Amino acid sequence: MSVKMQNWEQRHTGLVMRRLLMKKLKRVLRELPSRDPDQNVVDIDEDVEETKKIPKDVKEGHFAVIAVKGEKSKRFILELSYLRNPAFLRLLEQAKEENGFQQTGALIVPCQPEELQKILEE
Repeated sequence: MSVKMQNWEQRHTGLVMRRLLMKKLKRVLRELPSRDPDQNVVDIDEDVEETKKIPKDVKEGHFAVIAVKGEKSKRFILELSYLRNPAFLRLLEQAKEENGFQQTGALIVPCQPEELQKILEE
């Protein structure tokens, strides 16, 4: 396979992953009630089994990610702009393969926290 074709496939895969993640984020955000400025957290519909509150540290334009590998895990709050980072998109692809798109709440990526920190610093 030519280098041009491989580059095109990588870009295409990245765009597809971004599009799928954006759809998921938009769907979740549409279902959220608007924030009450007097409260630290927002209550979500009682029928939701998973997370029932949105932490104050996850501000508009951000999302939570948990890097988990073995016994180590760490939570990160990322700007949406990281959805264009090729190294981060590869982690999302790995997460999709391991967890599918069925997980709710923070995204869980299969890497050491130090690895994700390195990607974020690039």
